[in-house]
Amino acid sequence: MPENTIRIEIAVPDRQVLDAEALSVQLPLTTGYLGVLPGHAPMLGAVGTGELTYCDPGGVERHLALDGGAVEILPDRVRILASRAERDEDIDLDRARKALERADHRLQLGSLEIDVDRAQKALARARARIAAAHTASS
Repeated sequence: MPENTIRIEIAVPDRQVLDAEALSVQLPLTTGYLGVLPGHAPMLGAVGTGELTYCDPGGVERHLALDGGAVEILPDRVRILASRAERDEDIDLDRARKALERADHRLQLGSLEIDVDRAQKALARARARIAAAHTASS
């Protein structure tokens, strides 16, 4: 592994989503976004809902949508065990847009029958998926 790269490994409970080299990684934690470069201090964290971005050794920016999990950061690698993770090319943009509309509609209703927390989480997931897919296609 070249000295100026960091390995990024992302898995969900049933499969590995990504195993790649990166120049840099930006990922969503529950406390905000974190940037990681080779040589980063070791740490553990809770993965939030949002868009993970990494720059491959060729300088191409890649995107994934993440939703929850844990991350281990070491000087030479970033390991993520996510509840959900989708690569930009695997995201169905129309489906994500419909999920965003449904969640937004539920929140606008304001009914007592609506689980607000669940609707807000669905809204955040849909936004992360749309951001990852849009950024990759532009």
